[in-house]
Amino acid sequence: MTVKNVACEINVALNGRTLEASIIGDWVLDAQIPSLDIVLAQIGDGSTINRLVFSTEELGRWDSMLMTELIRLIDYGAKQGVQVDITTLPEGIHGLLDLVYAVPERVGARREEVKAPWLEVIGKAGLRTVKDSNALITFVGEITQSIIALIRGRARFRGVDLWRNIQDCGPSALPIVTLISLLVGLILAFVGAIQLALFGAQIYIADLVGLGMTREMGGLMAAIIMSGRTGAAYAAQLGTMQVNSEIDALKTMGFEPMEFLVLPRILALILIMPLLCLYADLMGIVGGSLVTVGFFDVSLLEYFKRTADAVHLKDLTIGVVKCAIFGVLIALSGCMRGMQCGRSASAVGEAATSAVVTGIVFIVIADSLMTVICNRLGV
Repeated sequence: MTVKNVACEINVALNGRTLEASIIGDWVLDAQIPSLDIVLAQIGDGSTINRLVFSTEELGRWDSMLMTELIRLIDYGAKQGVQVDITTLPEGIHGLLDLVYAVPERVGARREEVKAPWLEVIGKAGLRTVKDSNALITFVGEITQSIIALIRGRARFRGVDLWRNIQDCGPSALPIVTLISLLVGLILAFVGAIQLALFGAQIYIADLVGLGMTREMGGLMAAIIMSGRTGAAYAAQLGTMQVNSEIDALKTMGFEPMEFLVLPRILALILIMPLLCLYADLMGIVGGSLVTVGFFDVSLLEYFKRTADAVHLKDLTIGVVKCAIFGVLIALSGCMRGMQCGRSASAVGEAATSAVVTGIVFIVIADSLMTVICNRLGV
């Protein structure tokens, strides 16, 4: 038979400098425990009261929940110099309180937060950077060996794994790439139109969108999408294999994890990223045409003719090469964090998060360097 709890509450009454706390109802774990803030506030006012007593005439059932709240009141009263009278509490509570306070808390038992000195923080950051750099160099070296084995025809991985990875990071990614690229093209067109409309030069929106998408934004946005989508997936997949000891099993059976697991994923991104870049360029140009044709006095034929005149093979090549390099960086960051994953569920989540952050950082740094190089070379 289920026992229905009687609502618990605590009422306070001030009698001179004595505070009487009346405990009412069932104080059990599944009950809605009232807040003790009003009692604690009055205990903290040492100028008003110097003694706390309890009334338990209307107390019903109780368990460890009541003990927890009583210990909280007793400790706070002792800290504020208020005398706490527990003689009116039930005998069972007396016995438990005797056990609680029989052995005082050991000094230093509670962990205290110690602020590390700035030199220690810098030192730990430096050591962590060196460790990550060594791990990156080691991983790149192992991947290089796997690629050399592939060129020599000695790499061992299943062709079906390569095609499955191509499917995952290619056709499956088209919807999100389509949406983001269209929106980026719309944004570029609106941003350019604000200034160009002042001079009646709306036709040059096509130049802005075409060059912006092909040289920079198409490949960059596709890379950022794939970093959050595919890079994190690679890290989670390989991290889960680490947790389940599947990678250890592969080593036991004589398979090299770098060749069997990592190489197909890297090849898939290297092959797919240039194609995704071209597709993102096209969607961005289409998005720009929606703004130019829909809001300004420019025909669709004029827009695409202007785009064809402004965008050259050199611009497409720069964007595709950038995106291919981005694909390598995304695959490296995702697979590296997955292979470095720990043996717990939380480690898998941390690996996926770290893969996204690492991939985006690599992409931004690489894009900045390549843009500077292209500028210095005049291309």
